[in-house]
Amino acid sequence: MKTSSVKKYPSTPDGRYFVVRGRLWRSANPALTEEERVRLTLRLMAARRAVGKALRDDDAEALKSARADVNAAKIALGERGPVWWDDGMPDYNRHLAKNTPYADWHARLTEDA
Repeated sequence: MKTSSVKKYPSTPDGRYFVVRGRLWRSANPALTEEERVRLTLRLMAARRAVGKALRDDDAEALKSARADVNAAKIALGERGPVWWDDGMPDYNRHLAKNTPYADWHARLTEDA
């Protein structure tokens, strides 16, 4: 039986982002059903594999198509595109946590590490 080596990254208290090397990355929309999230994640992984294949094959057209598929899957998951929350808070996707309203939370997190 294969064991999972998926690393768990810390999530912001509101669950909107996870943090990797100090940078915020938008989490998938929690309103998605588990079935939908799994289906979209599989679609994303297939698109990422297609990107790798296109790069290895030096196929510019396939690369363009595969990258568009990655983007579409990430938008469907809620990781890109319009935010999935409705309280008016801006999107801090890809921002350094220290430059956002999550700075104090992140500083405490790194102190505890």
